[in-house]
Amino acid sequence: MRPSPARTGFTAWVEDLAREQTEGVAAAAIEDGLSGDDAVDAIREAFVTLVAIPQARTLAEHREDTATLLAVLVRCAGRSARRRHARLKPATVPDQRLLDAPSVATLIAAADHHIAARGCAFKVAEIQRHVVVLRVFDELAGSDAATKLGISDASIGVLLHRAKEALQVCMTE
Repeated sequence: MRPSPARTGFTAWVEDLAREQTEGVAAAAIEDGLSGDDAVDAIREAFVTLVAIPQARTLAEHREDTATLLAVLVRCAGRSARRRHARLKPATVPDQRLLDAPSVATLIAAADHHIAARGCAFKVAEIQRHVVVLRVFDELAGSDAATKLGISDASIGVLLHRAKEALQVCMTE
């Protein structure tokens, strides 16, 4: 890296560094996944950082180290640009199942209703309570509940009907 004949000193060294290193660090930035515009921004940011280092004037004496430092600064600037870019992406559209899901208030109301219904189920006659628990809460078929309780299918229907009436009265109290 020789300074240009017209200029000497630190400014000439920075100018020469820019001419000699820009193509290589630009290629590295693009290989790292930056677009052309983002690569130019990363290189500009790296040069600003390099020149702002308090020991920048002494870096002219360590030309190879300076080229390596510049490449590192470009890569860091590129990573920062990718992070900033990722943060700016619009939120993705949520899954339709999430949009169709009931609200928290609706779920809480349903849970409260379920708790109240369960409490009322313990206020009905014991056989009716067993029918309600098996048919409503455990979701057993009528015939399965009848077999489990040792009664007829028709009795299950009558007991469930009477229990529902008693539960409605209890739930409105």
